[in-house]
Amino acid sequence: MSGLLSNFLHLLLLFKLVAPVTFRHRRYDDLVRTLYKVHNECPYITRVYSIGRSVKGRHLYVLEISDYPGIHEPLEPEVKYVGNMHGNEVLGRELLLQLSEFLCEEFRNGNQRIVQLLESTRIHIMPSMNPDGYEVAATQGPDISGHLVGRNNANGVDLNRNFPDLNTYIYYNEKNGGPNHHMPLPDNWKSQVEPETRAVIQWIRSFNFVLSANLHGGAVVANYPYDKSLEHRVRGFRHTASTPTPDDKLFQTLAKVYSYAHGWMHQGWNCGDYFPDGITNGASWYSLSKGMQDFNYLHTNCFEITLELSCDKFPRQEELQREWLGNREALIQFLEQVHHGIKGMVLDENNNNLPEAVISVSGINHDVTSGDHGDYFRLLLPGTYIVTATAPGFDPETVNFQLKRSIPQVTPTWRVPSAGPGGRVLPKKVQPRAAK
Repeated sequence: MSGLLSNFLHLLLLFKLVAPVTFRHRRYDDLVRTLYKVHNECPYITRVYSIGRSVKGRHLYVLEISDYPGIHEPLEPEVKYVGNMHGNEVLGRELLLQLSEFLCEEFRNGNQRIVQLLESTRIHIMPSMNPDGYEVAATQGPDISGHLVGRNNANGVDLNRNFPDLNTYIYYNEKNGGPNHHMPLPDNWKSQVEPETRAVIQWIRSFNFVLSANLHGGAVVANYPYDKSLEHRVRGFRHTASTPTPDDKLFQTLAKVYSYAHGWMHQGWNCGDYFPDGITNGASWYSLSKGMQDFNYLHTNCFEITLELSCDKFPRQEELQREWLGNREALIQFLEQVHHGIKGMVLDENNNNLPEAVISVSGINHDVTSGDHGDYFRLLLPGTYIVTATAPGFDPETVNFQLKRSIPQVTPTWRVPSAGPGGRVLPKKVQPRAAK
């Protein structure tokens, strides 16, 4: 009898190991269990951490996936996904949980594409920025009659209209002159935003994120900055008011990468709307003030786009597998884009790292800065560029190079042997990485 029981338990365990993935909506407790399950299955490449709490005290959890979790490796870029900013837009939340499980499983299986991605990239996944709103929406379920049920946080605030408005300042500076990056925050900004927004702002100020996507629902389109129009208008008014960033071509390319890797986004006709190539400038669609997408670009080194992923904000459970299969390749390809452009180290004459050095690209009126370790990352399309590094107390250094498609990575080093009178040299190591 004990032998039969042993065989039964063995077969049950085997069935559990080979059982197909169950696609389902996961409430807060289940979300937490899923993140720690992934960590337990891949403890050496994952870390679960919280960036703060929601209004009702729920943790805002992030799963980090990298070969050295918890450590920033110089010249290894940081990328993030944020889901469920609007509590009733739930597909992104489930996709990010599926992605977390997928990356762990494929790494364990030796999938070389995934292994290379995780060994060269530090990935941060936040499945839910608005867990309080989700619980309200989930109580109603897919048959929500009220379109906005659960959209806002527990204080009734739309988190994607809650970031400091930096567009007003950058539009003034573009016209009259002034800084073109890392726009400062007002002194009292913490008192002006919600707990979830405050936690995210502190998070993105703590990591040198290079690339990001914010997952939403209610349409199927890849939306890129700027979201706030130079002309104020309301949604539904068909007069175009496209408001491009200085990196407009790059943002269009990033949006197209996702759109064309997606199962159907690139077709353009979705949810009764038509977007050529499945992408849109945010302000051209409708103007949005105090959004997270523009804030990332204007206050940090991070280039963020917004992914609208489903016509139904709360799709039925039986639709989740199709949605995962339609988004899986796009989610991976977008992460890989963080390696397209140039990266390098900014060092002084004694090889000490120089943080907050400004990296300027001639012809693109948007600079980035080096991180705490002196490394910098600048997303760029293939082309010929003139790049200059500047830092207080040092002479600037400029390098010319051509970034081509499909070429092996090269690591030339430029150094200036001496500085002029009264100045110090700013040697800079630059590592152009080819765009694919």
